[in-house]
Amino acid sequence: MLLRMKFTQQRRVRLAQGLWLMSWMAVLCGAFIFTLGIYLKIELLRRAEVMDNTEIHVVPNILMMVGLASIGTNWVAGRVCQDSLDATRFPRWKVLLLAWFAVAALLCCLLVAVVVLSYALQGHLEESLKVGLRNGIRFYKDTDVPGRCFQKETIDRLQMEFRCCGNSNFKDWFEVQWVSNRYLDYTSKDVKDRIRSNVDGRYLLDGVPFSCCNPASPRPCLQYHLTDNSAHYNYEYQSEDLNLYPRGCRQALIDYYMGLMNSTGPGVLSVVLIQMSVLVSLRYLQTAVEGAMALEDPEGDSDGYLLEKGVKETFEEVKANVLNMLKFGQIDPTAASEDADTDNAKETPAS
Repeated sequence: MLLRMKFTQQRRVRLAQGLWLMSWMAVLCGAFIFTLGIYLKIELLRRAEVMDNTEIHVVPNILMMVGLASIGTNWVAGRVCQDSLDATRFPRWKVLLLAWFAVAALLCCLLVAVVVLSYALQGHLEESLKVGLRNGIRFYKDTDVPGRCFQKETIDRLQMEFRCCGNSNFKDWFEVQWVSNRYLDYTSKDVKDRIRSNVDGRYLLDGVPFSCCNPASPRPCLQYHLTDNSAHYNYEYQSEDLNLYPRGCRQALIDYYMGLMNSTGPGVLSVVLIQMSVLVSLRYLQTAVEGAMALEDPEGDSDGYLLEKGVKETFEEVKANVLNMLKFGQIDPTAASEDADTDNAKETPAS
């Protein structure tokens, strides 16, 4: 037996009581994981317009699924603890506990996978935001186009909330026409010259939307002619603080979301430890109670253990059982041939 321990009646009672409290603590942890998944999901959906794909949603989806499963499995563990010292009620859990251990072990693996995925998907998140923000800036002016009506509001709120400007920096606004044609005076010489000077016929300017302005700056915001030193008094483009947010929104969002997911790591790992403790404790309680019942002395001493056999022997046994389950229902070619020969012999008339 692996890690065998001796249990008296008093130790079994204390184990059941402690496990009951731990299982309800794990239920609360499951609720926390589920709430965390919902919060992360909502935050991702809020920025869906500036994301090119939804691969990162796998993290909150797993968190919500595991949170609900954890609530259910640990509630069952609490019920098992209540019935563990009742010889008439505990036997009904014997078959269900096998499935319970499998589900609990799977939950621990999924929780660890969430932590790994949160780091592995950082590259996908960065690429998704890069493309999504680029499209958002390009469609900033399309306030009259169905499906893009709120793009301007989304980008403006994003830049003000995260104190950022552009995709990589404020110069990204120089490469797109972010002023709608309906607000351009085509009789103006300046407008005509800017449109003619561009190959694509776009109205480009060295300016940024108002949402890029940093209100903490002592100087009034400079939105236009940012690269023209003569357009502003006491102004030097190369060295002047432009009164704009220096950080790009892509980096700001990456820092925000990775901060969220990184902060979930310690919490998720602590939940894994609690879940593993419940798993191990319930195994000891199960084997100790079943041992006492097998001796027909519910109040006597019994042995509790994690595995009835060694790790290698248990692995081989589980492997053999799985292979037998996979073979279940398949037709054995040898047996089928023998049955066919028997049938032919019966159909052949005697000479």
